[in-house]
Parts: sequence; structure tokens; C-alpha cells
Amino acid sequence: MNYQPKPVDTKDVILSEEILKLAEKLAKNTHEVWAIGRINEGWKYGIVRDDKLKTTPCLVSYESLPESEKEYDRNTAIETLKLIQKLGFKIIKEEL
Repeated sequence: MNYQPKPVDTKDVILSEEILKLAEKLAKNTHEVWAIGRINEGWKYGIVRDDKLKTTPCLVSYESLPESEKEYDRNTAIETLKLIQKLGFKIIKEEL
């Protein structure tokens, strides 16, 4: 295997507090989308992950996840938001 991941370097991107709050909402939604996908594939809640039985302890609400699992979703959201900004896009909240 010669694959060498080369993500865009976003270390210099600083996210505002408002965008970090958005990141948490994105992280929660990422978990919700993942959970629906798993359920649709026949997965169920189980105390331990078992690929053959299709059980996972992560089929719980985002709030009930262990911090390590939340952190995975959070990092995905944060890096996505950083990349959006790094590529020159602006994230602007529309006042409703």
C-alpha cells in the first residue's frame, strides 16, 4: 500500500466561538447520519461492537456517546469548517 494521505494544512485557521458552536451541531448531525445509515444496514445497539452480529455500543444519542466518540465527530466537523475557510469561503449566519 503506497497511499500517503495529504490533507490540506489548516493549522493556521482559527475558528470563532460562533463557528465552534456550529462545529458541535455538525458533529451531532454527523453522528445522527451515521446512526441512520447503520440502522438501515441492520445494525443494532449492543454492549460490544460485533461486525458479524452487527451490534455497536455507539447506537445511542450523541449526548450519550463516550467523549472519545464525540471527539471523532467533532474533529471531522472542525476540520471541515477549517477547510471551507482555508479555501476562501465565508460562513455567514443569516438572521432569521
